Amino acid sequence: MGDRRPRVWVSQPLFDEVVELLGQHFDLTLTDTVTAYTPAQLADRLAQVDGALITLNERIGVAEIARAPQLRAIANVGVGYNNLDIDALSAAGILASNTPDVLTDTTADLGFALLMAAARRITEAERWLRDGQWGQWSFQTLLGADIHGSTLGILGMGRIGQGIARRGALGFGMRVLYHNRSRLPEATEAEVGAQYVDLDTLLAQADHLVLVLPYSAASHHLIDAGALAKMKPTATLVNIARGGIIDEQALADALANGRLAAAGLDVFEGEPAVRPELLALHNIVLTPHIGSASQATRRAMVQLAVDNLTAALGHGPQAGHPPSAINADAVKAARAGVTAGAKKTDDAKR
Repeated sequence: MGDRRPRVWVSQPLFDEVVELLGQHFDLTLTDTVTAYTPAQLADRLAQVDGALITLNERIGVAEIARAPQLRAIANVGVGYNNLDIDALSAAGILASNTPDVLTDTTADLGFALLMAAARRITEAERWLRDGQWGQWSFQTLLGADIHGSTLGILGMGRIGQGIARRGALGFGMRVLYHNRSRLPEATEAEVGAQYVDLDTLLAQADHLVLVLPYSAASHHLIDAGALAKMKPTATLVNIARGGIIDEQALADALANGRLAAAGLDVFEGEPAVRPELLALHNIVLTPHIGSASQATRRAMVQLAVDNLTAALGHGPQAGHPPSAINADAVKAARAGVTAGAKKTDDAKR
């Protein structure tokens, strides 16, 4: 690389004063307006840089990095990273990172807000009021479901799931059940007030079910018509994980036909597009992927992404060791293989 400063591309407008810290070490290409990129446009931009700071809007895989031999690091501003083909990045020796921990409580807050809004029919009540339908107070108008003392089900029990469990058990006296790929240590279960059960038990017993599991091929449409049929018709379902975990057509059918009382969704399978069937329903609360959307949390996410990228490209106090690398071991192995291969080629030429 010689004396050339590494080049870094920032894919979307973020917090300028945080992003511009990258300028201490790198030549920056910033983006002034929110932009939707085609795969070809992503490939063009990545071909010119050593590192990139991206958001969940940018999907990066084999095709997008095919012409980017100097690309060494991608910092994803988000805890989820299903927008990245980690195997492809690792094979190419590209270090990927995400921003866990800093958004845990803010996202748990939003999950609980959706639960409460869905159960107590908050947005439905507001629309009804704004439409001028409140002619007289009525004892049976817009009756919802209690939250205190009910059974909270959590599918996926990482940091955010545990945050929701604490809110339910400690704040609302809820009985908390959870299912996860692996059971938590007993001490953690006791600390968050949660009991491990199998998936069928979770579906059958939850009055309010919150999805907080990672999206993968195994979890695609995990909540389908069959799973929804196992839930109480009086139950509410909240998704703050990823849209593809729910079969949204099956959910719309269940809500429309009284097989599920209400739902709250912050994520959608085809976002930013939302199924018309969901938009037409009154018993669903819809928010545009704002789980981590507080000023302080989004700023902290960008700062962590900046720290990750700076370290991944060999600068700052954590040079070479990004705080939240996703594929460090795989990249180390891939780069070692490339180095070994290059040495063999050089030896053969001598």
